[in-house]
Amino acid sequence: MTAFLAKAFGVGGIVAAILLIVALLKQLIVMFGLLLALVKFAIIMAFVVVFVMVAVAIFMDRSRRRREEQSL
Repeated sequence: MTAFLAKAFGVGGIVAAILLIVALLKQLIVMFGLLLALVKFAIIMAFVVVFVMVAVAIFMDRSRRRREEQSL
C-alpha cells in the first residue's frame, strides 16, 4: 500500500507540475497578446497625432496667408 501511495504521489506531482506549466504559459500568452495590443494602439495613436498635426499645420498656414492677403 505504501508503494502504491508513493507512486501515486509521484505521478500526481508530475501532473501538477505539467498543469502549472500549462497555466503559466497560458498567462504568458495572454500577457504577450495584451502587450501586442498596446503596441498596436500606440502605433495607431501616433498616426492619429501625426495626421492631426498635419491638419493643424495646414489650417495655420491658410489662416496666415489670409491675414497676409488682408493686410495688403
